[in-house]
Amino acid sequence: MKYKKTSIKSFSAKVTLGLEIGYTKKLIEKSRIIKSIRKYQDQLIKDKNLILSVSISTCEIVLSGQVEPHLKLNFINYPKFPLEEQILKVEIENLTKYLMTEFEQNRVVIEYLDETVMLENTELIDPRIKVNK
Repeated sequence: MKYKKTSIKSFSAKVTLGLEIGYTKKLIEKSRIIKSIRKYQDQLIKDKNLILSVSISTCEIVLSGQVEPHLKLNFINYPKFPLEEQILKVEIENLTKYLMTEFEQNRVVIEYLDETVMLENTELIDPRIKVNK
């Protein structure tokens, strides 16, 4: 069997999205987030003709008294539909802001190969995290 090989410059981004609404301990179903991502992707294709693929895995963030379930959204520059790195970053951040609003997230971190970005809409800290005041 013959295979076509396509290679592009490596790009990676990881978004860690909490599965609790705010700090209420009310859980968000993974299926709701997937539905929102698909809706956003469809709109992105319609409006900008951009394909933004994402893989999703579950994880937990542990910090002091906090143990919160999260989803890890992983992005690459998919060689079938390559984009410029700056466009990828803008669109990943736009999707992240959309999900933050949809699911009432106080802050979300995006890890790129060259930087880590925190998007934050409040200074509130989870009361389960023990900090000196």
